[in-house]
Amino acid sequence: MPPSLAAAHAYLRHQPYTSEIIVVENGSQDLTAVVAEAFAAEHEQPPVRVIREHGRGKGLAVRTGMLAARGQYRFFADVDLSMPIEELAKFLPPQLDGFDIALGSREAPGARRFNEPAHRHIQGRVFSTLVKWFALPGFEDTQCGFKLFTARAAEDIFRVQVFDGMSFDVEALFIAQQRGYQIVEVPVDWYYRSESRVNPLVDPLNMLRDILVIRRNWAAGKYVKRDA
Repeated sequence: MPPSLAAAHAYLRHQPYTSEIIVVENGSQDLTAVVAEAFAAEHEQPPVRVIREHGRGKGLAVRTGMLAARGQYRFFADVDLSMPIEELAKFLPPQLDGFDIALGSREAPGARRFNEPAHRHIQGRVFSTLVKWFALPGFEDTQCGFKLFTARAAEDIFRVQVFDGMSFDVEALFIAQQRGYQIVEVPVDWYYRSESRVNPLVDPLNMLRDILVIRRNWAAGKYVKRDA
């Protein structure tokens, strides 16, 4: 956490726009919240907010952060910054405009992968293919952990998105696509990190199960808009 947080803070401090960093801690086994709070106390601009969430799951952490954010554009990132923070400029005007949601993509033309073992690339393509076939046709990489939402899209989608686990982003993007939001893929540089906990046998089956639940939820009207 400290190197990634320091890198993000140093980058944003020198940008022409105002920004904030939100760290959501929910069930980590280390001192993430304590370290982040100490960092926040020592660094004022941009401000760092730390939210302690008692529930578990990446989906819950992202939903909490996206709804707590106050910016016009709301970006969430894997804490390991496998996509260098400098790539953030690709997601924002003037480099990118006229969209509601921008997905960091390791498969879009111009994207580059570094140090990724062949077997992990194959596993990733299995996930992406399942998602493309059964939930999000037209997108090559929905599982890269770097995504930006406009405030309007974030407020709308994350108030109805319910998955707390690894399929939360498929659910959020499925809702967005069904509601007609403009979604674009952004080619990024991406560096493989070996800390991934993906189970190549179990997780694809869980993903397929979750996709079917998402489609059923949509058909049953469980993603209707809610008041703030």
